[in-house]
Amino acid sequence: MYEVMTADEAIRLIRDNDVICVNSFVGIENPVALHEAIYRRYQRMQSPRHLTIVSSAGFGTWDENGNAEGYIREGAVDKLICGHFGAMPSTKKLVLEDFFEAYNLPLGCISHAIRAQASGLPGALSKVGLDIFVDPRLEGPGINRLSTDDSYVKYVEVDGEEFLYYKLPKLTVALIRGTAADMKGNISFDNMYMSGDALSICQAVKANHGKVIVQVDRMVDTPTRPRNAIIPGCLVDAIVVEEYQVRNEAYKALTGSFEIPYEEWSAWNEKIESSAAKASRNDAAGNIIGKRAAAELRVDDIVNIGIGLPEMVSRHARKNGMLDSITLTVESGGIGGFPVSGEAFGAMIGAASVYDMANQFDLYNNGGLDVCFMGALEVDGQGNVNAHRSDGAYAGIGGFANITAKTPTVVFCMTFNAKGLSVSQKRGVVTIEEEGSIPKFVKKVRSLSFSAKRAIANGQKVLYVTERCVFRLTPKGLKLIEVYPGIDVERDIINQLPFDVEI
Repeated sequence: MYEVMTADEAIRLIRDNDVICVNSFVGIENPVALHEAIYRRYQRMQSPRHLTIVSSAGFGTWDENGNAEGYIREGAVDKLICGHFGAMPSTKKLVLEDFFEAYNLPLGCISHAIRAQASGLPGALSKVGLDIFVDPRLEGPGINRLSTDDSYVKYVEVDGEEFLYYKLPKLTVALIRGTAADMKGNISFDNMYMSGDALSICQAVKANHGKVIVQVDRMVDTPTRPRNAIIPGCLVDAIVVEEYQVRNEAYKALTGSFEIPYEEWSAWNEKIESSAAKASRNDAAGNIIGKRAAAELRVDDIVNIGIGLPEMVSRHARKNGMLDSITLTVESGGIGGFPVSGEAFGAMIGAASVYDMANQFDLYNNGGLDVCFMGALEVDGQGNVNAHRSDGAYAGIGGFANITAKTPTVVFCMTFNAKGLSVSQKRGVVTIEEEGSIPKFVKKVRSLSFSAKRAIANGQKVLYVTERCVFRLTPKGLKLIEVYPGIDVERDIINQLPFDVEI
């Protein structure tokens, strides 16, 4: 039977050496009050300590002094297993300083491994990750020199087919954030952007005789409608009521609490960007890339669009009238709306459906998308892509590996180089005013996020759309298939590449 507790009381349920699983998505829906209570207790008692934290998509708030950053920085955590570290600015720096063990697994593979543990299985099989960094035959999932545990990802063969086997340590504590708890302890997520892995996490923790702690905005007298109770009360040990800061109108739109017709998506997106003080990208290179990439969209396509440069695709899809003819999706479980970027990434404007994250990755892993648009940090002559690790910085693979593994058409949106690149376009003619100092086409990528060899074997169509030209992946490597008006092939393309391409 659950108990209503303060955050400080609930955190007493956590013991040294526990394996905590956090339900969140990058920077949204984090149980902040619970993390803050852990930090307070750790400062007083140096406990709980020797913690392992598991999170499919990471659990930050983009604030190096907020959420879990403090107690991680002060030594309470021995090990992190995450799909993405982007919203944890302090933590991701410590990862590269060998401060603790840290492992990066594809987001969807962690989600499926949690669900497997909930069903009594030790792990989950997947073809996602074969021939990229997480494959133990290459680098494995360990990020730094301390991270040598080889139990999380294994290469196996089943019935003559090759797979990776993803296994997590036994989860013993769940930290969840929901909207409301009724008098039976049933948890609804009515005002949440997503439910993520919440149910699977709770089932796995209870199967391991652990503790489920849920932070909610309120208690309600009226029982939750059965279909809306994401977590049944029988799985809950502690409920912490923390009145959540009222969201402004723009962010309330992302909860699905009122309908937003397609015609209003653009206006609502502008409201959200404005409230986040997010500058809208409107440079020439981005517009060139977004417009050309959007030409790959077809009516009735099911689509995933990555953050950063790929976001320009949705802008041009709106301009050319295609946005109303396709179905956009986001990794957190939303489908049929317009994904939001920035600090609220993972939420959707006007979503038709928001289901469990593991179900979304069922769709992605099995080729349910028609096309995806992804960013890239580096590309080599064979067409391999690094999208998760740069020099001295680490964000993590996130859902990138799952999304690109089997999608029939993969479009990488990237500039030819970075840091100083200046481009103009007048009447369709592109001029490279100044080249950037950091090349993005390299002899060898720093780490493999996308395997060209695997894509060729899968029969995928792969394009690399830049501000000056388009390459296509072939069995021999990159082939130059389009050059934009105004671009000199030798000067602006061939001479800028450290490898030969087919023309």
